[in-house]
Amino acid sequence: MSAQNGASVPSSREARIAIIGYGSQGRAHALNLRDSGFDVVVGVREGGAGHKRAKEDGLRTASLADATKQASLIAMLTPDLTHEEIFKDSIAPNLSAGDAVLFAHGFTIHYGRVVPPKEVDVILVAPKGPGDLVRREYERGRGVPCLFAVHQEVSGRAADRARAYAKGIGGVEGGAIETSFSEETETDLFGEQAVLCGGTTELVIAGFETLVEAGYQPEVAYFECMHELKLIVDLLYEGGLAKMHEFISETAIYGDLTSGPRIINDETRERMREVLADIQNGNFAREWILENQAGKPRYKALMEKDLNHPIEKVGARLRADMAWLKPGAN
Repeated sequence: MSAQNGASVPSSREARIAIIGYGSQGRAHALNLRDSGFDVVVGVREGGAGHKRAKEDGLRTASLADATKQASLIAMLTPDLTHEEIFKDSIAPNLSAGDAVLFAHGFTIHYGRVVPPKEVDVILVAPKGPGDLVRREYERGRGVPCLFAVHQEVSGRAADRARAYAKGIGGVEGGAIETSFSEETETDLFGEQAVLCGGTTELVIAGFETLVEAGYQPEVAYFECMHELKLIVDLLYEGGLAKMHEFISETAIYGDLTSGPRIINDETRERMREVLADIQNGNFAREWILENQAGKPRYKALMEKDLNHPIEKVGARLRADMAWLKPGAN
């Protein structure tokens, strides 16, 4: 049997892949691999939402332990902080020498929360996009770029296993880059905290608050600081700085070039270096693990504060009139 992307798939336990978890990434990986011709079993808790959805999608399911026993490549696609318990209870006792354990993010390996046995390959395939996008792009015959890495080599073909898996989910179509568990983990966490999530949302909120405090209408401040962000992000995504400069006005370009460095300055970069240092030395990981163990009180308080910010109330009201945002809109 030949995979859609050209990978040869032998019919034996060696070819079977166990997808542990059926959330956003788990579903995308399982369906893409199946459609590429791979033999897939989904490890889920019976009766749960993932079990029901995997069955509806026509996939073979099994308990976490049984899925591990059936396969030679086990992909851990549950949330990071569930890995330690799941691996200890259901995965490690059921591994065979020469198996491979695959992760989509290096967090639990890099910070030592999971320590696989010495007789298995430990590899990483990390799509640079959410599961829904990984699935959609595959269905269009394209793919989302992937990072891949080898943490532990036993079989002599760990990198080939990672590349084949990346190809099976469409990652080679989008471009696959070899990395390490440490590089993937540290850059991913830094990007989320300093730029993509933490940096961007704080910049948007600070801009909104500055305009409102100066007496401008909240609705106008929302449009300028949040709504129009999509236009700029899309241009950057499609063609980098050059395409953004091509499609915005010369006035906007001049303001970008002269005022941008007043906002993101040496002090900002120093704060970024501090964030990166906390990631590199494990401080962030330890803090997040302890926060989970305590029931996430700070997480919940900060989330409530974020979702109760005035920009959320203004935005919800304005978005209600944007027909193109509604489900099913073209």
